[in-house]
Amino acid sequence: MDIEFSLALPREAMGIPMVRRALGDSLRSLGVAESCVSDILLAVTEACANAVRHGGPANRYMVEVSIGHGRCDVRIIDRGHGLPRMPDRYPPTDAEHGRGILIMQAVVDEISFDITPGRGTTVHLRKHLAWDDEPVIPRQRALAAV
Repeated sequence: MDIEFSLALPREAMGIPMVRRALGDSLRSLGVAESCVSDILLAVTEACANAVRHGGPANRYMVEVSIGHGRCDVRIIDRGHGLPRMPDRYPPTDAEHGRGILIMQAVVDEISFDITPGRGTTVHLRKHLAWDDEPVIPRQRALAAV
């Protein structure tokens, strides 16, 4: 089963739980193992937090999700100034910020950045899905009459 959706969100922290809910519920409904769901949500949270923090002057950012073929692909797209280049070293362990890229790299299988200074950043996260022991059998649902 393939699932695709996109969200356009305000560059405010309140949108991050919405992304987590939509993505987490989608993955869980397919029977994805909770440890895999947690990894994906952690990486997406870090990428969204970066878009909220650094995605200005635009007031919105996008999250595009594609789940299928045994993997989950997520793109977080902002229209901020973009980084001139990726950092060549990471902050000290006692720093409050700056470890998001390390966290994302640790929990997903692939990560890439499309950075265009002055036009924004796209973070592409890919994770191969792990499944719970029992396969999920989709239930037939009737649409409510209005």
